[in-house]
Amino acid sequence: MPGFEWLGQEETDAVNEVMQRGVLFRYEFDEQRKGIYLVRRFEEEFAAYTGAKHACAVTSGSTALKVALASLGVGYGDEVVTQGFTFVATWEAILDCGAKPVFCEVDETLCMDPADLKKKITDKTRCIVPVHMMGAQARIKEIMAIADEAGIPVLEDTAQSAGARLEGRHLGTFGAMGTFSFDSVKTLTCGEGGMVITNDAELSLNASEYQDHGHDHKPVGRGNEGRRFVGMNFRMMELQGALGLAQLAKLDRMVATQRRNKAALKEAIARVPGVSLRQLPDESGDSATFLAWFHETPGAAERFAGLLAEEGVPAIPWGKNTWHAYPHWGHLHAGSTTSKNGWPFARPEGRAEYGPAALPQTEGILSRCLSWQIMLGWDEAKLKQMTEAVNRAAAAL
Repeated sequence: MPGFEWLGQEETDAVNEVMQRGVLFRYEFDEQRKGIYLVRRFEEEFAAYTGAKHACAVTSGSTALKVALASLGVGYGDEVVTQGFTFVATWEAILDCGAKPVFCEVDETLCMDPADLKKKITDKTRCIVPVHMMGAQARIKEIMAIADEAGIPVLEDTAQSAGARLEGRHLGTFGAMGTFSFDSVKTLTCGEGGMVITNDAELSLNASEYQDHGHDHKPVGRGNEGRRFVGMNFRMMELQGALGLAQLAKLDRMVATQRRNKAALKEAIARVPGVSLRQLPDESGDSATFLAWFHETPGAAERFAGLLAEEGVPAIPWGKNTWHAYPHWGHLHAGSTTSKNGWPFARPEGRAEYGPAALPQTEGILSRCLSWQIMLGWDEAKLKQMTEAVNRAAAAL
């Protein structure tokens, strides 16, 4: 999964060129930069790669979510439905907008369950944020049908799934907006960074201006001072743009390598008694950042995880994960905040409460789920070692 495995001469040369020009800021300094705008070019090339009309580069996947939600007009008093298996940034961004996250169950895609989504929509729902977890697709067509019927925009959190597609169409392009992360462990990495994509020109302008203090960006440029609203500073800098361009040129090869490595392990895992593989709406569009599977019971998953660890090839037990799994977000359940008045949990209409047992289906699925992160650097010897380890672990069950 991590693009840092393929950081090489291309990235070094790209960063050195930025340093030689001496312009790190993405805007202005026209003469000194000799007409070279790397962040702008990264936006254009990433939009073309995904098939979106517009892209806005920002400082992280977390700020991409905040920028997209703000661009869609989400704010205080609104509810935003998202899923209970995601990185905490998804719902942190919702809270930071003043809105309330409403958590939805996941199914065996490890993404939003459309059936539960229907139950969570209210007259206060202003946005739906499915997350394409671990390199593969949510049931985005079903989610879009539900959202369209209710007249609610969809924001796709595609932080973990750059390069993934559904029936040939890049994830992040089905909803009103899509967001991506380019942090240190993503397939395409800038060290830190993110992107917002959309086909809507007005939403694109909102995002462009919001991430730069509301500065007027028509048609490109900056600082015409015709501000339409307040914003924040979430600007990507030229060093990140340079890295992004170098990594984007490798992205298809990275995905192909991940798919090859995953396929080599998938057969071995599928032969383990009592195991079923994660459901993928479109296996051909999987970016293959993870191989995930389910055991029949939590106890069986825990036993197999122990056997793999003994073999030196430990798997991730998602049922115990504190970063991504709703049942273990203790700071959310406790309503922990630095604000002395209790915001964003303490609200005039009543405290926002999130009990740890609110998503039993998600908890049950994750308690049976193990996975491996697929690495780019695995060679044939490593894949053989892992396959043999699976065979020995299966024999010991």
